Amino acid sequence: MFIFVVFVVAGVLRYWLIVSDYQQSISNRVELSTPLNSWRRLVEGIYLYDENIDPYQGDMFHESPLMLITFHTITKTVPVLIPFIFTMCDLLTAYFLYATTKKFMKIMRQNQQSESKEYANDALTLLLQDDDFNTAPVYVLAVYLFNPYSVLNCVSMTTTVVNNTFVSLALFSMICGYRTVCCFAIATAAHQTLYPCLLIVPAAIFIENSLKGCAKCSYIRTLTVFVLMWGSLIFLSAYVMNGSYLFLENTYGFILNVPDLKPNIGLFWYFFTEMFEHFRLLFICAFQINAALLYVIPLTLRFKDEPLLLATTLITLTTVFKSYPSLGDVAFYLALLPMWRHLFSYMQQKFVIGCFMVVTSALGPTVWHLWIYSRSANANFFFGVTLAFATAQIFLITDLLFAYIKREHDLKHGLSREIDGKAAKLILR
Repeated sequence: MFIFVVFVVAGVLRYWLIVSDYQQSISNRVELSTPLNSWRRLVEGIYLYDENIDPYQGDMFHESPLMLITFHTITKTVPVLIPFIFTMCDLLTAYFLYATTKKFMKIMRQNQQSESKEYANDALTLLLQDDDFNTAPVYVLAVYLFNPYSVLNCVSMTTTVVNNTFVSLALFSMICGYRTVCCFAIATAAHQTLYPCLLIVPAAIFIENSLKGCAKCSYIRTLTVFVLMWGSLIFLSAYVMNGSYLFLENTYGFILNVPDLKPNIGLFWYFFTEMFEHFRLLFICAFQINAALLYVIPLTLRFKDEPLLLATTLITLTTVFKSYPSLGDVAFYLALLPMWRHLFSYMQQKFVIGCFMVVTSALGPTVWHLWIYSRSANANFFFGVTLAFATAQIFLITDLLFAYIKREHDLKHGLSREIDGKAAKLILR
């Protein structure tokens, strides 16, 4: 009953804000709306498509054709349902995250019971209790539904809301071992924003572990299903665009080449505003490799036994380093953190990170107003805030990963420490 009430309150809050007069001002915020996920640009694309003009011929529309056709149909038949659809998509994301955490807690309980004999005697205090397993899903649900970032993201009606739904479905189906559904969800999310394709790595690992079959065969099967799903979506998109593949340049090409340097909470726009043109290709490649490829192999090798933590890490890193991030992306991975509440006592920078994120969240709109409206500041002020915000996110995920490693070590080797050759004991509060 409590969960139902939470969903109702969160849904009513979102719907009321969407249909209120505040929606217009919220949807124009650069922290929420980017050239890739803007509702206004989607409406513009729908208008061009309705006038029999290819929306991909210009430089205005960058959504996938399937998203275009879906919302074109909805706006022409039942436009009053648009606020309801965005609200329900966000609530569905919250439900998938809740169900994912609940299933993951069951797996953690089973693993803890089976591995408890291998733990050091003085590390038994680190074991999770029933209360930890029961409350983690509720915390995940509450953090997503009532995080201001996720609420504002839904109210601004960005297509990140839909993308988050498919990413959450991918995590849920991954934790349940549903290979086909997981590959479809990842392929759909990647078809829209490209970067979620990295989730196929932790998904393949988790599905292989859950099915207990031939590892190589399972990996190949998962990758094959994913490629077929993604290829089918591209083919279907070309089919609805009368056989034209022009949309690839204005979707994937737009994400990779970053031609629109409108300010956002990411790092690309400022660097490439200041970049000499003959260096642009070099740094585009460097930035995209850093966002999509650089961390996958080392993180996979180190955290292959914890695929969901690997997935959380990859989602966080791509949010920080992707070409067009928004607060909707940040809200999604923040909701995953309560799954790792048992690591918080090992994190050393929680207070600093929290202060950074709160202060930069307040300063961002402030310096934007000073720059654009008051003209008493410049781009350096806004980029300084976004750089500090990105730094806080990097500290957050690295602190979480180090906390996991420290707890893993203490479980196996105990809490005892030596200081100047004398035994000491670590007390976690």
